[in-house]
Amino acid sequence: EAVKWYRKAAEQGNVGAQSNLGWMYSKGYGVTQNYAEALKWYRKAAEQGSASAQNNLGSMYQNGRGVTQDYAEAVKWYRKAAEQGYAIAQYYLGTMYYYGHGVQKNLSTAKYWYEKAAAQGHEKAIKQLKALKGN
Repeated sequence: EAVKWYRKAAEQGNVGAQSNLGWMYSKGYGVTQNYAEALKWYRKAAEQGSASAQNNLGSMYQNGRGVTQDYAEAVKWYRKAAEQGYAIAQYYLGTMYYYGHGVQKNLSTAKYWYEKAAAQGHEKAIKQLKALKGN
């Protein structure tokens, strides 16, 4: 039932519904899991500025779900969401810098993004900051 209503709103251009419909397809909630369909709806919402959709699109590229794995493209979408203050994307962007995935490895930039996420209470970012203090 949720998918039905998300689809109606998504087809009318509702950004939140587009992002939610992407989530439903990516997880297989109420529909058969379909990464290509998830990607389509995430992209529609991401291009309209949805930070959660940008983050989820980054994750699709990072993990190669529905697309060829592309760390640089993942970084691009994580950055868009991170710059809007989206803590999860800030954490993931920090992680991309930490490991040098899609960007040149840079621990100070990783720390910067981890600090942004940690300031919002993101637990994994807080743990990563503690680990970085040893470096």
